[in-house]
Parts: sequence; structure tokens; C-alpha cells
Amino acid sequence: MAFTGKASYSGGAGLPELVEDVSDIIGIVSPFETPLLDHLGDAKRSALSTVHEWIEDALLPNKGQINQSSFSPSPQAAVAIEVDDLSVFKVGDLIRPGGTGEVMLVVGIDESGSQIVVTRGYGATTAATLADNMELHILGNAALEGDDAPEARFSNRVRKSNYTQIFTSGIDVSGSLQASRAYGISDEVDYQKQERMRELLRDLENCVINGVAPSANQQGSGTVRRSMNGIIHSMSTNLFEPGVGAIPDGEGDGDELDEAVLNAALKQIWDQSSGGVDTIVVGGAQKRKINAFASGSRAYLPDDQTYSDMISVYESDFGVCRVILSRWVPTDTVMLLDSSRISVMPMQGRSFHYKPLAATGDSVSGQVIGEYTMEFKNENAHGLISGLAV
Repeated sequence: MAFTGKASYSGGAGLPELVEDVSDIIGIVSPFETPLLDHLGDAKRSALSTVHEWIEDALLPNKGQINQSSFSPSPQAAVAIEVDDLSVFKVGDLIRPGGTGEVMLVVGIDESGSQIVVTRGYGATTAATLADNMELHILGNAALEGDDAPEARFSNRVRKSNYTQIFTSGIDVSGSLQASRAYGISDEVDYQKQERMRELLRDLENCVINGVAPSANQQGSGTVRRSMNGIIHSMSTNLFEPGVGAIPDGEGDGDELDEAVLNAALKQIWDQSSGGVDTIVVGGAQKRKINAFASGSRAYLPDDQTYSDMISVYESDFGVCRVILSRWVPTDTVMLLDSSRISVMPMQGRSFHYKPLAATGDSVSGQVIGEYTMEFKNENAHGLISGLAV
């Protein structure tokens, strides 16, 4: 028998008699995650000025480089060799050219010609073929017994700096809206605080990666905005680009990211410093390339019901690296970082917070504000691969 009573569909236009069924959960689809900031964690201390500075030092170098294109046809007992930097060497140094087995003894320094005078084939080692730009590795210095103390040598500490950047977003909610009942929230101002905070944290990670300080008047003024240098623009030494010579010939296949390219870059960073690369930060395109490293060696049993195609940790001879996926890394770039030398720090008392503002009308006004900088120690302990195929 058909139902003839009143039903939900007979309530009239717009169903005014029924309570609306609206979920109290508000869905946010916009990306706001900050994986790199989460990985680095909170800084151990705050910045105390808009110009944040730190001091770096380095040991005296133990290698030099030949600056000479022609050599004697046959090795001689003693020969003068021109080098790029004469201050690296001193009398008594045992040096090995390149990756050869020869050892040479420095017996004199010719400051007028930027030359070191060496005994070739020291200790009955076989004289090698020398070439321009060949590295000369200093094994150590052999001092004379009872000799006077050598002239003191030292390295100069250098001061590095970065600038703080103010991140802020305004909030203005009318008194009527604040007093109204809304779905999913109990306080509109609190909800706006959370939304603006997510946006500013997202922007902070983006600037930590890609930020650039102004080329002039970097401390800022009433008309010049102060901004900080990010990781990418703080690197100058270990910059690699496959196909243009930065990656040694024969390493990798064109401009594709593969293990040969990644390991060649890690090795060159290892050659440059005592830093240990422990973090690889990439975007989606290069993360898929890293995942493909092991695609040819994956094996599954008939009972396996889960297919895994993800590499979260990459272990090489030059460090165990966590692979971080961040949306804000350029698509053709891989960042190789020593996370122990990176700090994202707020200015003292200026971490993200809500600041109420005086009302100028029937509204609740305020701003979410924070001031941050990045301390990026020893830029040659990090590396950047760019120009990769996407």
C-alpha cells in the first residue's frame, strides 16, 4: 500500500521544516605541509638582531695545484714546479701528485716565481707524468731533528651573515560574524588565526629553500623590504649540473638523475669538507627518479599484496641520507644537505604569534606575525644538483 502521509520531500520549496545536515568537519585541500622544517626541528637559540651572524673557520689546506703546462721530457733529481698558491707548501713537505704513486720532497721555495723546488721520485718511488691543474696532495712534513721551530702559520676566521624576514598576515572579523553561530567552528577569529598560521609556515619553508636577500640595502628600510637568503642562493661551491662538466665525464646518463650522478655529487662534497650529507631534499619529479633506483632489483612473492615503490633513506659510502619530499624545491633540483649545520631560527620574542590590534570599528582586528632567519654554516658542506630532466 502506498504511503500517503507527509514525507521529507513534501516539505515545500527549500524544505524549510528540516534542519540542515552540514558536517562539523571543514576540509582543507590546499598544500600547507612543511616537511623540511619538520625535519630540521626547532632551533636551539634565537636570533638577537635583524642581521644574524656566525663565525666559520677552516684548517690549513693540505693540497695545492700545479700551474704549469710543460715539463722536462725526463724526470730530473730536482725540478722547479709552478703552483697556484705558494703559501700552501713549506720545505720538508712530502707531496703526491694526483692519484699517482710518486712521492716528491719539497727542498726549496722560490717566492719570486711561485715555484716549489722538489726532489722527484723520493724514496725510490716511480716518477709520474705531471700535467697542468694536477692536484698536489701534501702527505705531511718531515722535520729535521733538532731544527728550529717553523714559522707560524694560521687560518683567519670569517664572519658570515643572513638577514631576518618578517612574515605577517592580517585578520579582521566583523562583530556580527564573531557573534554568529557557524558550522565547524566555535570562534571565527581563532579559525582565521589557524588558517593564516598554516599559510605563513608554508611561506617560511618556501623562503628557507628559495629565498633571496635584496642586492642592496639588505638590512632594509622604510622602503626596502628585508628578506633572507635561502638554501639554494647560499650555495656557491658544490654546484653540479650534469652535461656541463660539473659532474665528471662518464658519471650518469645525460641530464637524468641516477645513482651515478648522485654518488658523484656526494663524493665531491665529501672531498670538499668533513661534513656528512644526511638529507636529500627533492620535489616530486626527482623523488620518482630516486624511487626508480631500486626498481630493477625489487622482488615479490606470490602472496605479497602490497607493492612498495618508495625510497625514504638512501645509504651510500658518503653518508646515510633521509630523502625529504618538499613541494617547494624546483623541479630540476636536488639539494644535498648536512642538517646539523642548518638552523631556522626566530628573532628573540618574534616567533609566530597573534597580535591583537586596536579596533577602528565594529570588528575584531589583529595580525599573525613572526620574524625568522636561517643560519647556513659551511656552505661547502652542502651541495646542489640542478638542470636535471623532469
